[in-house]
Amino acid sequence: MTVVEESTGAVETAEDVAVVDRPTGGGTTLPDVVATSVPPNRLRTLSGFSRADLMNLVGALISSASITFLLFGVLAPLSGTLGFVVVAWLMFLVVYGLLVSLDDTRPVVVDKVMSAVMLSTALLAGIALFSVIFYTLAKGWGVLFRWNFYTQDMSTTGPTDPLSQGGIGHAILGTLIIIGIAIAITVPLGLAAAVFLNEVLNRFSQFVRTVVDAMTALPSILAGLFIFATWILILGFERSGLAAAIATSIMMLPIIIRSADVVLRLVPGNLKEASFALGAPQFRTVGNVTLPTARSGLATAVILGIARGIGETAPVLLTAGYTATINNDPLHNPMVTLSLSTYYFVKSPQQSLIQRGFATAAVLMILVLVLFFIARLLGGRQAGQLSSRQAKRVRARSRKDLARFDARHAPAEPTLAPAILGAEADALPPPPVPHQESSP
Repeated sequence: MTVVEESTGAVETAEDVAVVDRPTGGGTTLPDVVATSVPPNRLRTLSGFSRADLMNLVGALISSASITFLLFGVLAPLSGTLGFVVVAWLMFLVVYGLLVSLDDTRPVVVDKVMSAVMLSTALLAGIALFSVIFYTLAKGWGVLFRWNFYTQDMSTTGPTDPLSQGGIGHAILGTLIIIGIAIAITVPLGLAAAVFLNEVLNRFSQFVRTVVDAMTALPSILAGLFIFATWILILGFERSGLAAAIATSIMMLPIIIRSADVVLRLVPGNLKEASFALGAPQFRTVGNVTLPTARSGLATAVILGIARGIGETAPVLLTAGYTATINNDPLHNPMVTLSLSTYYFVKSPQQSLIQRGFATAAVLMILVLVLFFIARLLGGRQAGQLSSRQAKRVRARSRKDLARFDARHAPAEPTLAPAILGAEADALPPPPVPHQESSP
């Protein structure tokens, strides 16, 4: 039994005492309890949002706005909306850092000020994005809900005709044809090049990576000029949707390769090692492990390339030209896209054509959003997460495999031996009897 001595007359808890050994007369050492002080539990937190944080934030906003209005209205001859916003933002960061430093230490001040910088820049980017979308929709709102805008072309419509006549049916069809051909060219090449860059490590792969990096910064007008000089001037083909698709694929290809390369690098190496350890060759590992694991990222890479190609204007203008009629033949005659139609509509001085141009740009944005939504549906699930239909197919295959294994390992049924005639049947020895041990 442990003996506890109280030196101060107060009962101390286990956290407040320290044990000191002291000898006793019988040679047994008993613990002696001595009271010690416990340091205060003041932990520093770098996350969360308290009431003090809210008061600091509101105070910094009010103070920065007041100081900025004072500078632009009384103390200094400053003007301009952009300068007002920049000065207000800088004053907010300074005042917010001073208010936080009154109660917290330097690491907390740095953390909260940098968090304010990151959140404000993200808010600024979001405001810029939504302002562009809102402005485009507002300028073309009167045309978006007219059925003729999607079914007719501009072959019989003049600049002064009302909005009830004409449309962008020819541009929608041309965009789908050109992007479809470009996808058929770039997706196999892009994914194959990304797999090559990740699976093959030699000087040639380094050369391919350098070329892809250089093509990422290639201006689109140079791709259009290259196809115009080779495909049209040297080889003698006419301007067509196919030439525009080849020029667009040149711009899409480096985006898909670089994005897919980054995604494939994120595949865990132990998955590949497990596949190799089971005896799978490299092409089976790539097809059954690497690509399915990175499916979501590869779909995003393809959509990024499509979004780059669907907005190209200069290559289409140089290689396909412009037409106001519907053309569904990608091998002959000019073909137009939504981006090129937007350019021709907006540069016109007629207000009706400008309104059609903004509506065409809105349709282009909606088309890109639809493509992103389709990509999320195709590659949104992570590796190992199956839909109900995929899980049903997997269970069906598992049942078939189980039945096949059971049939292979089941005991063989006795078969009828050939009939043995005459004395040979009598000469056969009797079958052996299994030995049975007698119970004690």
